[in-house]
Amino acid sequence: MKTEVRTLAFSAFMALLIGCAGITATLASNSQAILLDGLFNLIYFSVALVTIKVSKLASRPDSESYPFGYSYFESLVNLCKGLLILGVSIFALVDAIAALLTGGREIVAGLAVIYALFATLACSVTAWVMHRSQRYIHSPLIVADKLNWVVNSVISAAVLAAFCLIVVFEQLGLNTFVAYIDSILVIAVVVLCLGVPVRMASQALKELLNKTPEEAIATPVREAISEALSDTHTQEIRVRMVRPGRLLYVMVHVVLPDEGDTTSLTAQDALRARVDEKVRHCYSPVVCDVVFTADTHWAAPSCGLLINKTP
Repeated sequence: MKTEVRTLAFSAFMALLIGCAGITATLASNSQAILLDGLFNLIYFSVALVTIKVSKLASRPDSESYPFGYSYFESLVNLCKGLLILGVSIFALVDAIAALLTGGREIVAGLAVIYALFATLACSVTAWVMHRSQRYIHSPLIVADKLNWVVNSVISAAVLAAFCLIVVFEQLGLNTFVAYIDSILVIAVVVLCLGVPVRMASQALKELLNKTPEEAIATPVREAISEALSDTHTQEIRVRMVRPGRLLYVMVHVVLPDEGDTTSLTAQDALRARVDEKVRHCYSPVVCDVVFTADTHWAAPSCGLLINKTP
C-alpha cells in the first residue's frame, strides 16, 4: 500500500477483525489470554479511527487556529496508544495473578489453538504490510502501527505455543498443571511486552513537551547547518530543534561579528536557502528558520546548542 490513509485503514480493519474473533473465541474457550488479545485489538481499532483522521490533518498546512500545523496531534495519538495498551496490560496482569492465586482457570484448548493460529497469521501479515508500506511512506503513525503488529505477532505466537502445550499436557494426563497455564501465559506476555507501550508513550510525551529529538536526528542536522555556514564569518551559531510527530522544526540563530560586517539581506536570503537545502538532505519534512543578528544587539539565549564560534 502506497498511501498513508489506506495503510492505516487496513491496520484498523485487521484490528477490528482480530478483536471480534478474540471476544467470540473467549466466550467459547474461557481463556483470559484470548480476552486480553481481543480487548487489545478492539481498543486499538478505536484509536486507529482517530489515527486516520490525524493522518489527514498532518498533511494540511498550518491555519489561523493551529499556526504550527497539526503535527502535535501525531504525538498525542501515539501517547494515547501507549497509555491504552499499558492500561489493558496492567488490567490483564492483575486479573491473571488473581486467577493464579485462586486455582487457575479451565479452558477449551482446541478452540484456543484455532484462534491463536488465526491471530498469529493475521498479525504477521499485517506487520509485513506495514513494513512494506514504509518503503513509500515516511510516517511516525505507520512506524508505531508496525511496532504494535510486530509485538502482537510475538504475543499471538507465544499464546499459540502455550495452548499447544495445554493439548500435550491433556494427552499426557497432567491435568493438574493445565488450569494454571493460561494465567501464567498472560503474566509472561505482559511482563515481556510491557516496555513497548512505556517506550511509545514516553517518546510521544517527550515530543509533546518539546524535548530535543534524539542525537541520531539532531547531530546530522547540526552538522549540515555548520557546513552550510562554513564560509560565512560568524560569531556564534545556535540551534534549537523540536520534532512533534513527523515534522522537524529547526531554529538557527546566526550571530555576526559586528554591525559593520552585517551580511546583506540578499546574501542572508541565499544563506537561508542553503541551510534549508542542507537540512532537507538530512531530514524531511522540516521547517527551518534562520535568523541573523549583529553581535552588538545579541544577548546569548539561555538554551540552544552552540555549534560554531569564531573569535
